[in-house]
Amino acid sequence: MSFLKSDTPDLPPWRVLLVDDEPDVHDVTKLTLNRFRLDGRAIQFLHAYSGQQAKAILQSEPDIALVFLDVVMETENAGLEVARWMRKDLQNQITRIVLRTGQPGQAPEESVIVDYDINDYKEKTELDRKKLFTTTFAALRAYRDIMTVEEARRYQASYRAGLERVIEASAHIFRQRNLNDFANGLLQQVVALLRLEKSMLLRVKGASAIHGEDRYEILARIGELDQEHEVFSPALLAKLDETCVNKFSRLYGDTFVGYFPNNSGKTSLLVLQGVHDVTEMDTQLLEVFSSGVAIAFDNILLNQEITDTQGELIMRLGDVVESRSHEAGNHVRRMAEICYMIAIESGMDADEAAILKQAAPMHDIGKIATPDAILLKPGKLDMDEWETMKKHPEVGMSILQGSQRPILRASAIIAHQHHERYDGSGYPQGLRGEAIHPYARIVAVADVFDALIQKRVYKPAWPVPEVLAHLESVAGAHLDPRYVAILVANVDKALDINNQYPE
Repeated sequence: MSFLKSDTPDLPPWRVLLVDDEPDVHDVTKLTLNRFRLDGRAIQFLHAYSGQQAKAILQSEPDIALVFLDVVMETENAGLEVARWMRKDLQNQITRIVLRTGQPGQAPEESVIVDYDINDYKEKTELDRKKLFTTTFAALRAYRDIMTVEEARRYQASYRAGLERVIEASAHIFRQRNLNDFANGLLQQVVALLRLEKSMLLRVKGASAIHGEDRYEILARIGELDQEHEVFSPALLAKLDETCVNKFSRLYGDTFVGYFPNNSGKTSLLVLQGVHDVTEMDTQLLEVFSSGVAIAFDNILLNQEITDTQGELIMRLGDVVESRSHEAGNHVRRMAEICYMIAIESGMDADEAAILKQAAPMHDIGKIATPDAILLKPGKLDMDEWETMKKHPEVGMSILQGSQRPILRASAIIAHQHHERYDGSGYPQGLRGEAIHPYARIVAVADVFDALIQKRVYKPAWPVPEVLAHLESVAGAHLDPRYVAILVANVDKALDINNQYPE
């Protein structure tokens, strides 16, 4: 991260405010100090010809190091009022004040210095070229030293606050459960730390030597990353490829490409644009923050690998169950995606919706214990056969219950309750309305939708308007009307899912 350093700019001049109602005093002071230098910095003069003008300038202009202040201007005490206002009202304790007066008896030196926090008191007649130079030199040197101490204090306070931001940011990203949430969280925290507006987090696809856009997977992005508003410009691709070849982070002009390898072999790249204004302290904070990123990536990738494996096993087990009853292989995949869509549109927390998505394929797991003679019977079931069929929700619950894993706990609830009806006429418990878990109510809506919209050996696919009309007709009886309304309002998304996972 030592690359994130900007060139040291030329030091600005010392800003000195001349406050005097006599224009000649301004001219003589400027001429006398024309060649003045302290630490290689010249003087920039600002001019005020009254106390009111001085207040306006002091309030609007930053970094005024020294004020030469006349006492008598529009009033006999106009200069003293400016000094009092600076220290008391403006709370400016840093700018040095040299009081200049042509009427010494008007403002006694001892009381003025004590009561008005004046740094020096000079009669205009004694300010010859030599004394004006030494007075200015002493005042600006005092201001420089005070600013050094003040900047050190501010730096310490800012660094402490920055470390607190790093700790808070790290805690935030480590709480993320999946790679995309982690990536978005990481970008948001880096942007907050460095006050940047453009960033992107990428993952290199495997260890392929193929170069170009197809080699990189975008995990998260904030802002446009080039003037052409393309994600991968040729210039950016060249920087990414070079970073991957060299295997270390590098600053390319104002674009920083961070290289983060991990134990999984899936290298990640952090792209930051506009880093020319990053300070040394920002660099240190980013180094502290980034030191845990590789470890965090490994943990997130490991957790995601476990979650993905668990989800795939559940999906394949769902396929097995559905294949026994001659359901199409993609039925459980469509259901999972539609359940997730309904959950998100309903305002459910994204983590909860993800659990529902992974648990939904297990809704008919209890049919494993249903005899083939009943499960595959082409005609209508008799009373005894129907009673046997109705046992599959409880069988499914008995298979899944007892686990402390969120996905299996959700699967047990769905398996047990997905045949409950909103009006209480369902089975096996006869639950009504809100007593049915939201997971099961959402699964019921998705299951009915998919059963009607798809072709089966025993029926053709229903037209979309008829499917929606049927859903609305059973809302409040069979199905939760709220989730029906959400599906109807987002039917285009549901149809896209159907197209993505066709028969």
